[in-house]
Amino acid sequence: MSDTTRSRAKADRRQAMLDAAAHLFAERGFARVSLEDLGAAVGVSGPAFYRHFAGKQAVLGALLVGVSEGLASGGRAVVDEAPDAPTALTALIAFHVDFALANADVIRVQDRDLDSLTDADRHDVRALQRTYVELWVDVLSRLTPDADRTTLRTEAHATFGLINSTPHSGSTAQTRTILERMAAAALLVE
Repeated sequence: MSDTTRSRAKADRRQAMLDAAAHLFAERGFARVSLEDLGAAVGVSGPAFYRHFAGKQAVLGALLVGVSEGLASGGRAVVDEAPDAPTALTALIAFHVDFALANADVIRVQDRDLDSLTDADRHDVRALQRTYVELWVDVLSRLTPDADRTTLRTEAHATFGLINSTPHSGSTAQTRTILERMAAAALLVE
């Protein structure tokens, strides 16, 4: 097996562990999941997790910091690719809806278990989330230059709440359309 193949296999295993952790933490809560539970979910012994993570709390940190990094970098890419503010906002809404529909378990974990992170990981998650929010605020301020940033920040957070309701409302064939339409209407996108 080449180093590239081995590295890819290790990365795939790590991602499978994070996916299993997201599901189990969402289902049971961080405190009720053991390393043995995590290992069993991906077909390895609990101690095998230590090859990838320092412990259960490190799994939670990798999960939530990783998702926050993905939102911040993905949101930045969306804004950078958009030719104008209306297109950027529409693309940000679609991007966040895609995230919410694909990551219902992570949203549940974030809502319930953020306080279980180490102080350093919680700081990183919050900093990345602020970066993501400010992307939205920047776009909204281009659309409504007279609005103050505090109001726009509140609008962005409220929109996230609407879109991130998917773990509680379920996902149907129409969910994407409903969420995108409601988010656009909430932000007065024309």
